[in-house]
Amino acid sequence: MTPERQAMLSLVVDRIVRLRSRALRVAIDGVDGIGKTRFGDELAAQFAAIGRPTIRASADGFHHPRTIRYQRGRDSPEGFYRDSYDVASLREHLLDPLGPGGSRRYRRHVFDIAADLPNLAPIEHAPADAILLLDGLFLHRLELRACWDLSIFLQAPFAISIPRGASRGPGFGSPDPDAPGNRRYIEGQRLYFRECGPVARATLVIDNSDIDHPRFLSVLNHRHHEQSGLISP
Repeated sequence: MTPERQAMLSLVVDRIVRLRSRALRVAIDGVDGIGKTRFGDELAAQFAAIGRPTIRASADGFHHPRTIRYQRGRDSPEGFYRDSYDVASLREHLLDPLGPGGSRRYRRHVFDIAADLPNLAPIEHAPADAILLLDGLFLHRLELRACWDLSIFLQAPFAISIPRGASRGPGFGSPDPDAPGNRRYIEGQRLYFRECGPVARATLVIDNSDIDHPRFLSVLNHRHHEQSGLISP
C-alpha cells in the first residue's frame, strides 16, 4: 500500500471514530468496478489494528431473484437501478438492527445471486461499539438515506471503472464502456446519479481513479460542504 493510500485510510478511520461510540453504519458507495470491496476490506483492517470491532458486508448479499431483477427486461437500465436490490430485506436484517434502538441481532446476507436462491446467514449479535462497513451500489437512494452515520462515495469516470471491473475475470463484462452489454449498468447508474445525487449527499467523496493515489474531493459536515476542492477530513 502506498503512503498516500495509507494516509487517506487513516483520515477516514479518524473521521469515523470521532462519532459516538454506539454501533455505527458506514456506507461505501460508488459505481461498478470503482474498488468498493477493497476499500471496505482495507478500512476493516485499519479498525482491527486499533481494536475496534467491525462487520463487513455487501449489498450484493441482498439481491432480488432474477425474476424481479429482469422484470423490466434484461437490458433495462431502470430495472438495474430499481429492481436489483431487496432494500426492505437489507434494512430488516442488517441496517435497522444496527441502528438506534435496534436489537444488534443481524444477518450479513440473505441471498446467493450466483445460485439465485435465498441464503440466510446465521444471526449474529453485534458488540455495542461495532462498525458496519457496507459496500454496494445505490446506497444513497431515498430508502436508505436515513440509515448512515457516515457515507463514502468513491468516484472515477466510467472509462476507468468499467475496465477495472472487467479485469476481475470472466463474467464481469466487456472492458469497453461503449459495449452494448454495459449500457444497462452505465445508464442505470446515471439514472441513480440524477435521482439521488450521491456526490452531494455523501459525507466523504473520494477520487479513486488512481488506486494508489486517492484524493479527497469533498467533506460534508452537518449536511453542508465544508469546502470544495482537494481537502482532508
